Amino acid sequence: MNESSRVEAFSDGVFAIAITLLILEIKVPEVGKGGDLWRALGAQWPSYAAYVVSFLVIGIMWVNHHQLFSYVARVDRTLMFLNLLVLMVVAAVPWPTAVLAAYLREGDASHVAAAVYSLVMVAMAFAFQVLWWHLTRTGHLFDTRVDVPAARATRARFALGSLAYPVAVGLSFVSAPLTLAAHGLIALYYGFNQVPVPTREDPATP
Repeated sequence: MNESSRVEAFSDGVFAIAITLLILEIKVPEVGKGGDLWRALGAQWPSYAAYVVSFLVIGIMWVNHHQLFSYVARVDRTLMFLNLLVLMVVAAVPWPTAVLAAYLREGDASHVAAAVYSLVMVAMAFAFQVLWWHLTRTGHLFDTRVDVPAARATRARFALGSLAYPVAVGLSFVSAPLTLAAHGLIALYYGFNQVPVPTREDPATP
């Protein structure tokens, strides 16, 4: 196993734990004798919505992280620490997810919960962007398939996509449900891999 594979294997474990913890935040509703369980289950729709969106966020980030590291031939100390920064934010996602699910319908508190959730997403986008900038700065960590100048040219476009997250922070103070929906749409945007790793037509070309 090469250095890059070890880093990716460790990262996969963190992603797996974080995405699993999401479902543990959805509690079994308590109903008294003769209570309406269907109604109680339906009342938990904020938890289901927050779970689905956060599952998409973590899942799609894992897919993009995996694709990115499939082009990384070696790692340096800086890359390992930047990757840890990404994983630190990923591991934190279940907490703001639970907060938003609990307060999604709670008036002013819902705006605070949505803002906290959005700020965590801002941190995640920033961490991933810094990771990408480090990889493309010299390109020496990539394998020969990557077109380094073309990869470096995607920095601005990558940063432009990240601007959607600060906008979501502002939207938090308008509508918490709309903010949650916006994060779902942003996740789907990145799911279509709008900024792929550029590759050479001839990988053997130096």
